[in-house]
Amino acid sequence: IVAIKGLGGFQLALDASNEAAVARLRARKFRHGKPLALMVRDVEMVAKIAVMNDSEKALLQSWQAPILLLEKCNVELAPSIASGQNRLGIMLPNSPLHHILLRAINRPIVLTSGNISDEPQVIDNGEALEKLAGIADLWLLHDREIVNRIDDSVVQLIDKTPQILRRARGYAPAPLVLHDEFKHLPSILAMGADIKNTFCLLDQGRAIVSQHMGDMQNPQTQRDFHHNLQLYHQIYDFTPQRVAVDMHPNYFSTRLGQAQVEKRAQADGAEIVQVQHHHAHIAAVMAEHKMPPDAPAVLGVVLDGLGYGADATIWGGEFLLADFSEYKRLAHFMPIPLLGGDKANQQPWRNLLAHLYVAKLPLPDFPNKPVDMMVQMIDKDINSPKASSAGRLFDAVAAILDICFEQQKFEGEAAMHLQALAEKCQEEEGFYPVEIGAVLQWEGLWSGILADLNKGTSREIIASRFHNSLVRVIAKTAKNLAQHHNIKTIVLSGGVFQNSLLLLRVKKMLESSSLKVLVPCLFPLNDGGISLGQAAIAARKNLTN
Repeated sequence: IVAIKGLGGFQLALDASNEAAVARLRARKFRHGKPLALMVRDVEMVAKIAVMNDSEKALLQSWQAPILLLEKCNVELAPSIASGQNRLGIMLPNSPLHHILLRAINRPIVLTSGNISDEPQVIDNGEALEKLAGIADLWLLHDREIVNRIDDSVVQLIDKTPQILRRARGYAPAPLVLHDEFKHLPSILAMGADIKNTFCLLDQGRAIVSQHMGDMQNPQTQRDFHHNLQLYHQIYDFTPQRVAVDMHPNYFSTRLGQAQVEKRAQADGAEIVQVQHHHAHIAAVMAEHKMPPDAPAVLGVVLDGLGYGADATIWGGEFLLADFSEYKRLAHFMPIPLLGGDKANQQPWRNLLAHLYVAKLPLPDFPNKPVDMMVQMIDKDINSPKASSAGRLFDAVAAILDICFEQQKFEGEAAMHLQALAEKCQEEEGFYPVEIGAVLQWEGLWSGILADLNKGTSREIIASRFHNSLVRVIAKTAKNLAQHHNIKTIVLSGGVFQNSLLLLRVKKMLESSSLKVLVPCLFPLNDGGISLGQAAIAARKNLTN
């Protein structure tokens, strides 16, 4: 395992065909299960390990040189590089150093961030020798200072259109020119969310979104955020008139934004604007597609893990009527208790138990689990906040198929495996009934899944039928609401829509009804795009009302 000093931070490299080396890396780095990116010498070598069309080939060879998600072939790579996945993350050399190294290596290499999992990449030689001592066997150092820490960008191709999942090297901080009418609105600093964090500077009709920084609960990431914020203020000579933050009172980014306002209020009177999480998701897509500040309302469908709702509950499966000024919640997924609060985000069995109990269906065997105590928690409303989370629905379905039943090793692991299963059975047309209304009910879905399991139906077919069911209910609900409110434009966003199977099918079903469907391409569907939406809303907001 070699630590290499790259453009935006240290990277860890090893032979991608050596399973023992990959296992050793995972153990030393505490990165269990999460897919590892590959670097390959040229597109000819890519073609030996992945399926690649002309559009994907051009994207790989672009000067941005992102990590591109490609369908993998049956090749002799270490199995645990992307265990249980149908796709590989592949990039070509992106610096002179990498070009020189890869010329001498006639095989793919694993190339992943030089850090302990969840911490930012190491950027300093001395820090690398110290912090990576328990991971790397060898170091390749040089004396070029890394001023701006930056990760590799991650992209997938959806319907021949690139979609950025992590916006960093090669893409950030390229400005987005908004609709002309934004030029006359106040300058904004938007602080983003707490996971997959970015911040945004909006001034004179240009939005400058920072590179991906990651989980703001990590003290190292918080320091990185402070450093980058100061750096961007200096580079762009920027003084905001308003600071936009998420409504969640406990987000680090929200507290930091409030501190920024208190600091600036004494000097230049900056004001704070609180923005609802899912409203920001929708506004980010509207801004990217150059809609004017006074654009008519769209119907936004936002599916994610969680966001703080206007009613102080947890939202995550939302249908909102929204423009840049305001929003109205029209429909949402059935709120289900999160057993143990945050623990439900890591342990899918908790979501399965809660879903089945709420649906009043028989509970299967939960070996060595305190089922009676969990049921009492729901009944007495103890440490089990209700959430309309689409992400937790995926976790629950994964758990009943014995995918990550006990624990997710990384965010989205269960959902990724569930998608991979469904992709093996894409010709399946079956689906489960779901009650459509202002609150989407899941009893029919769970009854159908349990019946299929009792009949011995394969996990691949059940996973496919689940996706089919979700596509149908999302598209039908959106079409009904659009018709009722005379809406012609639908926005799709939120981290759950990173599932390309779900996104493409919902998009095509809506477009078949002559609806215009907007999805983000230049900025992430996930919380990496939140800061752009916050900035656009705060710029448009009339604070005197």
